[in-house]
Amino acid sequence: MVKIPYIENIADWAEEFEFSSPIHVRFSETDAFGHVNNTKVFAYFEEARINYFQELGLMQEWMSKESETIVVTADLQCNYIRQIFFGSQLRVFVKVHHIGTTSIDVHYMVKNEKDEICLTGRGLIVQVSKQTGKSVPWTEETKSQFLK
Repeated sequence: MVKIPYIENIADWAEEFEFSSPIHVRFSETDAFGHVNNTKVFAYFEEARINYFQELGLMQEWMSKESETIVVTADLQCNYIRQIFFGSQLRVFVKVHHIGTTSIDVHYMVKNEKDEICLTGRGLIVQVSKQTGKSVPWTEETKSQFLK
């Protein structure tokens, strides 16, 4: 496997994931060759990330009208390891790799039915004020949720 800059040791890195979300590859997500279109994987990351945040109890707070903050994606990247085809049953793993003052570095791993890593990814998620659009520091309570 090629060296991925945000992964020092892939076996150790993969062992750190606890949360996963299932994804079924639909026909509309594939190209003429039956492969998953390279842009669709970002929707897989998003779906799994939202499920992860819901499990942590954070999405409900961010989505409430009373909340003063929301989270936005500042960057997102993917490394394509194995081809994925129509009909595949995937598991998208999500973890918070690093917690900053106003952002988190979220890592992703996608495995197929054979438990093979097909994709890896990472992205920076930033908490911002709904009013100003400026970044807002995490509360200690939110930081502790990320560590669960």
